[in-house]
Amino acid sequence: MVKNPKFQIFAGKNDKIYFRLNAKNGQQILASQGYADKKGCKNGIESVRKNGPLDERYERKEAANGKFFFNLLAANKQVISSSQMYASAASRDTGIESVKTNCADAPVEDQTA
Repeated sequence: MVKNPKFQIFAGKNDKIYFRLNAKNGQQILASQGYADKKGCKNGIESVRKNGPLDERYERKEAANGKFFFNLLAANKQVISSSQMYASAASRDTGIESVKTNCADAPVEDQTA
């Protein structure tokens, strides 16, 4: 169980490198795309740190199954990372606030080292 908010870098089964941002309660609030190398992954984390505090960078969405999620976008509107699925728009918005609160100072745990 994660005790503090943190970014985690990990290897996927497809030989790509990913990051996720976990909240204080251990819930995953963001997940990245797959990166070819760790440098690209770390750049993705820095992009979350830069764009995460900005409300206009969040794309609030509803999936076809009625669940809610969000994408965090870079200035060029490219998706940096996506959230888990939420049962309600209110819980999705709470997830966004959690990212805004935690992304700047969350330490990075490299699980590939």
